Amino acid sequence: MRQLIPRPNRDIEPDLAVVYAYPGHARRWVRANMVASVDGAAQADGKSGGLSGEADKKVFRALRGLADVILVGAATVRTEGYHQPAVPRDQYAAARAAAGQAPAAAIAVVSASLDLAFDAPLYQAPAVPTITITVADAPPDRLAAARDAGEVVIAGTGRADLAAAVDQLAETGRGHILCEGGPNLLSAVAQAGRLDEICLTLSPQLLSGHAKRVVDGPLLDPPLPLTLHTVLTEDGFLFTRHLVAQPSADR
Repeated sequence: MRQLIPRPNRDIEPDLAVVYAYPGHARRWVRANMVASVDGAAQADGKSGGLSGEADKKVFRALRGLADVILVGAATVRTEGYHQPAVPRDQYAAARAAAGQAPAAAIAVVSASLDLAFDAPLYQAPAVPTITITVADAPPDRLAAARDAGEVVIAGTGRADLAAAVDQLAETGRGHILCEGGPNLLSAVAQAGRLDEICLTLSPQLLSGHAKRVVDGPLLDPPLPLTLHTVLTEDGFLFTRHLVAQPSADR
């Protein structure tokens, strides 16, 4: 892998843990990690996996290795096969221990209906208990099942209040949050004013068709301004890191 922006002093393999390190000053920082084709498709055959590759998986593992929490929507859990929890990785063990982090990031699933498989390994065999983010008026029997299966965060009624959910996680010392989507959840996070950066993998293929974009939801008005921070490349993939130019003041 090569770093293109900013240009390194030496032509060496970049340390992804350094390139993607969370800002030291921020108690709460939400980054998204998404992949798209060159023509902007966020899915191939209904999933993001068809756009990925070994280089993309390398960045994917690094971002997970740095995070406290991996935020995903219930639809993404079902369509992308989130049956397994995040696993501890030896290369990040020492750094996570030194930072007071759990051995692996906890996966946090956002669902108002709680139509989730609480008997799946994601809930039954995690290194760190899986979190369910839901609403106060969720079905009582499903809410009880979620509490039996792991940690529950109540945020809002009717529809999950993502700003409140993110803030609750940060208040418990888990403010390094990685949003893996899907596109509807990422739109909701941006609309809630809680997106601080987006890491976008540009996959070297064209798809055409009518696939979703990486952010799919109501128009952001005004648009969210971004600043290009980093560009990496490997095997024809481009890996960009954009920071939100006007982050919220209460981070």
